[in-house]
Amino acid sequence: MELYFSPGQSYPLGATVQPDGVNFSLFSKSARSVELLLFDHANDPQPAHIICLDPQHNRTFFYWHIFVANIGAGQIYAYRVHGPFEPQRGLRFDGRKVLLDPYALALVGEERYNRSAAIGPGDNCAHALKGVVADLTTYDWENDVHPCTPYSATVIYELHVGGFTRNPNSGVAPEKRGTYAGLMEKIPYLKSLGITAVELLPIHYFDAEDAKPGLTNYWGYSTLGFFAPHRSYSSRRDPLGPLDEFRDMVKALHREGIEVILDVVFNHTAEGNHTGPTLSFRGLENSVYYMLEESPEYYRNYSGCGNTFKGNHPISGRLILDCLRYWVAKMHVDGFRFDLASILTRDHIGQPPAGDISSTNILWVIESDPALAGTKLIAEAWDAAGLYHVGEFVGLADWFAEWNGPFRDDIRRFVKSDNATVKLLADRILASPDIYSRQGIDINRSVNFVTCHDGFTLNDLVSYNHKHNEANGENNQDGANDNHSWNCGEEGPTQNPHIEALRIRQIKNLFTLLLLSQGTPMVLMGDEVRRSQLGNNNAYCQDNGLSWFDWDAVEKEAALLRFVTGLIDFIQTTEIFKQEQLLEVTYGSQSPHIVWHGVRLGQPDWDDNSHSLAFTLRHPQHDEHLYVAFNAYWQPLSFELPPLDNNDYWHRIIDTALPSPEDFCPLDAAPMVKDKTYRVEARSTIVLRVKNNVAM
Repeated sequence: MELYFSPGQSYPLGATVQPDGVNFSLFSKSARSVELLLFDHANDPQPAHIICLDPQHNRTFFYWHIFVANIGAGQIYAYRVHGPFEPQRGLRFDGRKVLLDPYALALVGEERYNRSAAIGPGDNCAHALKGVVADLTTYDWENDVHPCTPYSATVIYELHVGGFTRNPNSGVAPEKRGTYAGLMEKIPYLKSLGITAVELLPIHYFDAEDAKPGLTNYWGYSTLGFFAPHRSYSSRRDPLGPLDEFRDMVKALHREGIEVILDVVFNHTAEGNHTGPTLSFRGLENSVYYMLEESPEYYRNYSGCGNTFKGNHPISGRLILDCLRYWVAKMHVDGFRFDLASILTRDHIGQPPAGDISSTNILWVIESDPALAGTKLIAEAWDAAGLYHVGEFVGLADWFAEWNGPFRDDIRRFVKSDNATVKLLADRILASPDIYSRQGIDINRSVNFVTCHDGFTLNDLVSYNHKHNEANGENNQDGANDNHSWNCGEEGPTQNPHIEALRIRQIKNLFTLLLLSQGTPMVLMGDEVRRSQLGNNNAYCQDNGLSWFDWDAVEKEAALLRFVTGLIDFIQTTEIFKQEQLLEVTYGSQSPHIVWHGVRLGQPDWDDNSHSLAFTLRHPQHDEHLYVAFNAYWQPLSFELPPLDNNDYWHRIIDTALPSPEDFCPLDAAPMVKDKTYRVEARSTIVLRVKNNVAM
């Protein structure tokens, strides 16, 4: 095939299919020359064509560009960029290294990829990843629409695409295990569970080799291609297969009313510190994409992963915005969870904002962008270097939500019977008004969670006092030490039926608190069936049964699954759990409200030594009246029940101390409570609801 060239255009960045060829555009301010490499096949060790870009004709400002006729979608390409290697000036050009286009929409070459080859001296072409030209106009979305579920009706399920179906017991065909297609086969399970959104751990193409020898970067927080879906999560082997399979998955989830939220990592990349590989950004314009130390040969490390992406630089900031727009407009995703989002508040040299974080440019740009209006934007409002902005992202420009870290910690501490937790519990139940104090903001922007990928699973939270991360190869030094966990009497798996019963009860207590609290609940994959990592609280490198969903547990833990499914359905069909405003704390209000109690009505015990709290919830407009009591004390407590009108009676929806199926009863089958008090067993929770029995 004979190729024809013309100067091309600087916009858009990346590789853009046109009627008679492809336009390529790349940013590099300090490069002296650029070579476009074209490959015939994904694993070719050398390019079929090397096209040298002329600085006079193929460069506009700091953009290198060329139009190549007679090629199109499916063309495999990469770059070599030549310039000074002067680390003391922050310049790390290496013309021997094959570089990825930051805007590549698909990547290939993983079969021969070798991270070490991009670190050592010499040509790494035979072991480099390459981009693939994609035409986004041919896919049939079949009138797909975003579900646009409000936060008030959202239940998020944090899910790892690979780990969800990679287990041989998943029932998924071997070629589809651990893929987007495999996840599609499990949509009926997600639908039956009642979740409304999946929050996918990183699916941007990441470097699985960014881990200790013999281990794999399983979680995916090591991004190489921000625009490309991770190829190993696709069952298709053709160069553009992952794009179609990902879109098929999104379309299938949307058909069932389930939103897709991506966990995005704009705080660092896979290139690591000064000893890391040259894969893309480092060899294109190192000082533009990364925050450098005062000695520019070293990287500022606010991410804990070796480098820090310079999100508030115009070039890298534009990449972030272009990336978010792309995944919404072209891939139809519904939102993003920003990993270590506080890094995006740092300026171009890493300094935190002098005052309010609302002055941070990239955050305002993201929030105000019309292409992103209506998407869910969720911040992990801290970083690895001490910034902590929980309570400051919510209401920043009226759209960001936050992972509520204090909710996780305070709920754990209350359930394990720590002192001085009852007042904190009350705030967490009310969507943390002590943290989120701005008026007029949807209280469901507090994303509540007890567990997430980073830390213990829910089962391990009640089964281990200490982390057990020996398999990670870091002498158990990695992972958090302060987990607010309690093993209920014995470390790890046990045959003791009393300990097992207590653990089940504690899991149900934690689920009940999570789902009954105001805010948007997030459930960790597998917690509903007691998924265990055997005490590993940092399983980022464990791509094996330790991290995978165990589908045998769906039957084995059917009783717990029934409880969780019933509880999710209960909150989704009860209007008082869908409020967008803070509940009033009062008696007799005609608006939705809450009244606090202790073991005696109207007398909550806020003492530091207290371990119990009760409350009534009322929504007069919908005739909803509930009573909830939490007893984290190690002895039973008798709680006074509010008196009712003649034909109204309390009915037991939940009692976590009871075995299945009595632990959860739908209202139409809920037994009547005739006494004026209710004995709440040690370390247990009850939920009662008023039902009119006049027809009985």
